[in-house]
Amino acid sequence: MFLVKRRNLLLSGLLVSSLAAPAQKTPQKYLAQYEPIAVNLMKETGVPASVILGVAMLESGMGTSKNARLLRNHFGIVGKNSLAKTGGTYRSVYREFASDTASYRQFVKLVMKRKWYPGMKGNEDYMVWLAKLIQSGYSSAGQVWINRVSAMIRRYKLYELDDELKLAKQ
Repeated sequence: MFLVKRRNLLLSGLLVSSLAAPAQKTPQKYLAQYEPIAVNLMKETGVPASVILGVAMLESGMGTSKNARLLRNHFGIVGKNSLAKTGGTYRSVYREFASDTASYRQFVKLVMKRKWYPGMKGNEDYMVWLAKLIQSGYSSAGQVWINRVSAMIRRYKLYELDDELKLAKQ
């Protein structure tokens, strides 16, 4: 009797938690929403859209991470947030943004502050950009991070977005 009640309680808990879970964002939906932002930032700054989107997709779990949903932070940028004021139980060291676009803009600003940026501006080789980001301390995961971001770029053919950088050089 006890085991039956426990199993039923467990099953009902799973059902409720699955109903309460946010819908998974598909890669296609994520790209449809954020690709225009990344391409515009690429045109403004010379940072490849493939790098911007690849990092965002990995760091935010394609928009499904708590930081992306609650803080609109798609890049794991550290800073202040107002989560403590809301009284929730989730705490984070990551910065809160007014919008998703603001998060994307801040990432590009951080890249542009790097010493190596002027020499890289307009370079469409995403692997070189990822290596430079690691060298400047963007992620402590090193080569593993590069492998994951570059796999994301290849899987979703994000490098095709960088063609406009090639055209601008010609």
